[in-house]
Order: sequence, then structure tokens, then C-alpha cells
Amino acid sequence: MKRGRLRVLLGAAPGVGKTYTMLEEGRRLRDEGKDVVVAVVETHGRAATAVMLDGLEVVPRVSVEHRGVELTEMDLAGVLARHPHIALVDELAHTNAPGSLCEKRFQDVEALLDAGIDVISTVNIQHIESLNDVVQQITGVPQRETLPDSVLRKADQVEVVDLAPQALRDRLAEGHIYPSARIDAALSNYFRLGNLTALRELALLWLADEVDTALKTYRTEHGIDSKWAARERVVVALTGGPEGETLIRRGARIAARSAGGELIAAHVINQDGLSAPHPGALATQRALVEELGGSYHQVVGNDTSRALVDFARATNATQLVIGVSRRNRLTAALSGPGIGATIVRESGDIDVHIVTHSAAGGKFTLPPLGGALTARRRLVGLSLALIGGPILTWLLVSIRTPASITSDVLSYQLLVVVVALVGGLWPALFAALLSGLTLDFFFVDPTNTITIADPLHAIALALYLVNAVLVSYVVDQAARRTRTAQRSAAESELLATVAGSVVRGEDALQALVTRTQEAFGLTAVRLMAGQQLLAEAGETADEAPATTVPVGSRAVLELYGPDLEASERRLLTVIAIQIDAALEHTDLAQTASKIGPLAEADRMRSALLAAVGHDLRRPLAAATTAISGLRATDVDFSESDRIELLATAGESLDSLAALVTNLLDVSRLQAGALAVSLSSVDVPDVVLPALDELGLGPATVELDLPSELPPVLADSGLLQRAIVNLLANATRFSPPGTPTRIAGSEFAGAVQIRVADQGPGIPADRWDDVFIPFQRLGDTDNLTGLGLGLALSKGFVEGMGGTLEAEDTPGGGLTMVITLPAGPHPQIEEPV
Repeated sequence: MKRGRLRVLLGAAPGVGKTYTMLEEGRRLRDEGKDVVVAVVETHGRAATAVMLDGLEVVPRVSVEHRGVELTEMDLAGVLARHPHIALVDELAHTNAPGSLCEKRFQDVEALLDAGIDVISTVNIQHIESLNDVVQQITGVPQRETLPDSVLRKADQVEVVDLAPQALRDRLAEGHIYPSARIDAALSNYFRLGNLTALRELALLWLADEVDTALKTYRTEHGIDSKWAARERVVVALTGGPEGETLIRRGARIAARSAGGELIAAHVINQDGLSAPHPGALATQRALVEELGGSYHQVVGNDTSRALVDFARATNATQLVIGVSRRNRLTAALSGPGIGATIVRESGDIDVHIVTHSAAGGKFTLPPLGGALTARRRLVGLSLALIGGPILTWLLVSIRTPASITSDVLSYQLLVVVVALVGGLWPALFAALLSGLTLDFFFVDPTNTITIADPLHAIALALYLVNAVLVSYVVDQAARRTRTAQRSAAESELLATVAGSVVRGEDALQALVTRTQEAFGLTAVRLMAGQQLLAEAGETADEAPATTVPVGSRAVLELYGPDLEASERRLLTVIAIQIDAALEHTDLAQTASKIGPLAEADRMRSALLAAVGHDLRRPLAAATTAISGLRATDVDFSESDRIELLATAGESLDSLAALVTNLLDVSRLQAGALAVSLSSVDVPDVVLPALDELGLGPATVELDLPSELPPVLADSGLLQRAIVNLLANATRFSPPGTPTRIAGSEFAGAVQIRVADQGPGIPADRWDDVFIPFQRLGDTDNLTGLGLGLALSKGFVEGMGGTLEAEDTPGGGLTMVITLPAGPHPQIEEPV
């Protein structure tokens, strides 16, 4: 059976119109004669969305009971039995109620696709697993329902349903997204203009990257090596030399000339001597690249030119920026055309910009001796012997005199030494033999013959050969040591880059794995601890790893791609040791995080002892005095005095009981022994008992709890204690005749309970201080307890998985905001 196709409508935020667009597309396909059904859709009370359901066949939902609450979910079995051509499935990241056939809705969709049913679905950017933490940093709201990236990447089609941020806020303000009771909270929280702009950019960038990946995959599958200039990608080749900043800025200007241009800097680590002329040059240039919005990459390759061209093709680059060679003409003549000319020759349809700079055409140096004596160097040495020998002979013959034999011999000796320096042993031996025979033929009597009449001439020829061997041996040893030094420098540079990634604040394990994949040109790298994936870079395509490297005794580094050379494996061992150290550091950090609460508990116990000695003494002394007076036999108290003494004793004992209860609660919070029993709790069922406990009525408290406010997932007893403390604090500071306000609202799967007063308020820089135990912010009347109320409230709320934060009350005052996850509700779920 042919598998169905998945089409996903991606939105940056709730309310952009994903569900509306899905239903609109369903109506269009129905009008074209396609068999379309609505498997599940969430209108969230939006009238315009509900209207789009008219005329579409809707598969009835199935009821699932969970903790005494009846929930409705998509009837997977019913949709499969109906087997339409196209099914509309809203909220792809939704978590099904316990007892459903599948845990997540995307698993329901997989079953539909396997049955050959095409699916159109919706999802918001905040539900993508890899972006979940980024969205939380932007909005401050955690998303508990997430979708694996792989599900979205395997979709046949992903479209962004886009709406400008201000237009979305206007829709929200007009009541097209949420009920009126939730609009103010939404506008001031999740739907801030900056939040929406960042989320929109995130959605567009995600889709752009996905399109780019799809383009690369298509070109790879079809063997297309030529560039497809969908957008300008400018690769800047960096050697670490002084010209680097000039090249980077030139590349940035080229990339900026077209919309969406991308700047990519690449540095090749190889054996040809391309290393930074002074420490830190590459680090400075990398910082400049990142400042200009580009990305920096390191590539390992023996042939610098080929490595750069291959990297440019792999990134689908349209422009390649390189610098003019720093060698002068004489050096270039002796060592060949150089990297620039080779890149131009091999670049094909990639435009190459050769940029001049102040360091071009440097001072004379001998040809680079990096690496072993390659065939190219031996060929150059042989050519030098074949060309230089005749030229030198012609020159010496033209100026020959009977007394010039000594200078003739030394000239040929110099030629042999130069050939040995350039080409090594075999070209030097050839030059020595050729020079000896030429010297004998043209300059030693009898001339014009190769007859060695004098034994001293044979000794001279032998000395030529010995000198050639000795010089060649020195050159060979120097080349080997140079190769080792350059390899070590390249390895050190790579390790410094890896370490720098960690120091700059990147995730240590991810940075090490990513740099390993880039440095060795691997397809993918995965760090596994048993079956657990700790970090990965690249895509494995489910093939077996080419190499595995143990990382201590706790993990394995899996390498996908070409086999590595022995020297690269040695470097890989060093990286594995660093990864093992990073894992150990992670373990130590976790241990330290466990020790922190113990130290905090010790501090809390010390504070408790200090508080007991001070704050408990007053009610205890009052109660003791009152009871002692009543027990006295030498004093005759009147009935009113007795009643007053009993009232004093009762109030003191009640105060003492409340203080002890708070102290015990704080102790349990600090010890982590607070018993929390979470269930679905209606907010009014907690607020009203709290008002009764404090004896507060409509004159002192104003309620704004919408009827459609969903329940919260909380412990009703702890939530009531938290609200009591917040109300007591708010009413104490509210001006006479000004009621305290309690309001409820919901957005993004969370419910907020606001307790607002219009008192003097607290400076923003002191908001965190009010939650510190034994902190009264300057209250010294000793009549307001231990200063534990807000600390306890925060501990209770956080123990239930929520947050308690302070913010300004519009018009003056302080608002305490309790945020808790929305509990199960038969009709209202997290908006998407």
C-alpha cells in the first residue's frame, strides 16, 4: 500500500490562522472532488474557525475518562475505518489523554499515513523539540508538549502560515483569538511585540534551513555538482595571515549585495604551512566573522586548494574570496603557481575573487618545505638540474680563463647544493653526476672528452656525490621535522578551537562533537552512552558507523564517513580524552548542584534558630503571663479582667501555633519533604475558602475569575495556603477603602492567578528579596510574624510545578502572579 503524504502548516504563534487555513484547504479539496474528513480540529471558541467546518464531514471524537474527568480525543480507529483520501488533523504536537491508542497525536498521524491516508496538520514553532528551549528563553513560557524534529523533517510539505506581529496583536485585541478576560494577560505576556517578532523570525529561519537541506539532498541524489545560486553564499578562505580581516570585510560586502546573502569563513588545517603567523589571529578573525553575521568552519585536507573548492561546492557557494599570494615572484617561480591559481583553475562555475592586500608579495624565502619531499618537489629539483646545469655551463664557458677552474668547480658545487635543498637525494645525485661529467668534459684537460686521466678527477666526482648525499640527508631530516611540527601545530590549532568553543559558553559535549565532525570532514558524529544519545552532529542516514572510539568507560564516539589516517586517529584520541573530561565535569556539576541545597538548608536552619529566639518569645511570654495571672490566688480578678486575660492567652497561643506551623512548613520545603498531591483544581474552589479564612468580603476584595477559566494542576491545600498568604499581605498594604483584586487568565497552557494591591509597591530591584525567608523589607514592628508568608507561598507554588513572581500594578502597587499548568479539561486545551 502506498504511504500517505503529510502536509504541515507551521505557525509562529497561536492565532496566526493555521487551523483556518487547514479547513479552507480542506474545503477547496472537497470542492475538487476529493474525499476529505475532519479527523480532529480545535476551534478554541473562535467563530471564524467554527464557520469553516460547515459542509465538511467530521469524524466524531471518542471519549476517554481520566481521573474522573471525561476528555475527548481523535477517534483513530474511526478514521481508519472511514479511510478517506485526506484527513485534517489539528495540533500535531498534542498529547493524547491516558488510555488512548497512541500517546501522542503525531503517532496517530503516522498510523494514518501508513494506511495510505494523506494528512494535513498544524503545529506551532514552540512545539518543535530542538527549539523548545529557545522559545522558552524568548517568551519565558515553558512548552510541555513537543514534537520530535524528525517527524516534521519527514513531512512531504511544510508551509509557514505567516502574519505580521502587529496584525496578530490587533486580532488578539479585537477578541478574535481569546475571550476578553484573557486579552490583557496575553498582550502583556506571550503576545508582546518583541516575542512575536522573534518567533516569526524563528519560524521563517527554520523553514529556510529546511528548504536549504532539501535542496542539498536533491543535488546530492541527482549528482549535481554545479552551483545553484538560489542565494548568494560567499566563502572566504582564511590562512590566519594579516590579510584575513580585509578578506572577511570584502566577503561581507559581497554577501550583503543580495537579499539573504550568507557569509561563510573557512580555514584549512593541512600540511602545507597555512598557520597563523602570530597567536590569536584566527581567533580574532573568527570573532569578526561572527560579528558580521557569518559562520566559521575548519576543514582538514592535505591539498588546500582542493579542500577549499570541495568545501565551497558542498555549501553550494556562489563566490569564493581568497587573498593574493604573500610570496614574491621569485618564490612563486621556484615553487609553482600556488594555491590561488589552482583554486581559479578548479573552481568551475564558482566565481573567485582574488583580493589584494598590504601583505601581498612579501620578502624572498626559500620554497616552503612543509611536508615530506613530494614527487612535485623532486620534479622541481630535477628540472632545476636539467635547466640550471646547461645555463651555468654556457655562462662559465663564455667567461673561461686558465685560472678560473676553482670558481668553475665551486659554481657546480653550488648548483648541486641548491638542487639538493629543493629536490632531495635523487635530483641531487643526478645534478652531482651531471655536474662532474660536465666539468670534466668542458673544463678539465683533455677537454671535450669524458676521459678521467687523473685519479684526482675521479676523487672530485666522488666528492660531488658525497656532498649531494650529505646535503640531501639534512634536507630530508629537516622536511620530516617540519612535517611533524606543522602537523603538531595543526593539531594544537584544532584543539585550541575546540577548547575555545567550550570557553565561549557553548555546550561542552555538543561543541566537541560538532568541531570533530567539521575538522575531519565526517558525515556525522554521535556520542553514545549505551543506547542514550548524548550529542550528535550531522545526519547518519541510519548507516553503520565507520569508526568507533571509546570515551573512557562511559561512552563511545561513533564516526560516520571516510576512514581516518593514523595521525588523525591519534588526534581523535586526544579529543576523546577531552570529551571524557567534559562528561566528568558534567557529573561533578550535578554533584555540586545537589550539595547546594544542603548548604542552603544549613543556612535556613541557622536562620530558624535565630528567629525562634526572637519572634517566638513575644507570644510565648504573653501567653505565659496571662495564664500565670489567672492561676494566681493572691489577686482577685474581675470577670472582665479574666475574659481579657483569656483572650490574650488565646491570641498569643494562636499566633504561636501559626508561627510554628510556618516554621515547620519552611523546614519541609527546605528538606524537600513537602507532600504534594496534584489534581485538577478549579480556581474559585480555592479562592473562596481563602477569603472565608481571612474574613474578607466584597468590600475588601474584587474578584475577576472568568467562568471559562480552566482548572489548574495543583494541590488544593497548598494553593489555598499560598493565596491566603498573598491576600493577607496585599490587604495589609492596600489603602483604606481600596479593594484588593484577584484575577484569573489563561494562555499557552498555563493559568495565571493575580493578587494585586494598590499600595506603595516595591522597587523592581527588590522584587526577589520579598521571597527571602525572615525578610520584612524594613518592617521592624515585630508584629507581622517571621516574614515567611511570601517565602512559603513561593515554595508551595514551585512545589506544584508553578512559579510565583512579582510585577507592578498599573497605577501603583504590587501584583503577585501565580502561574500553574492548566489541568485536564473536557473542552479547553492548550491553544495552538
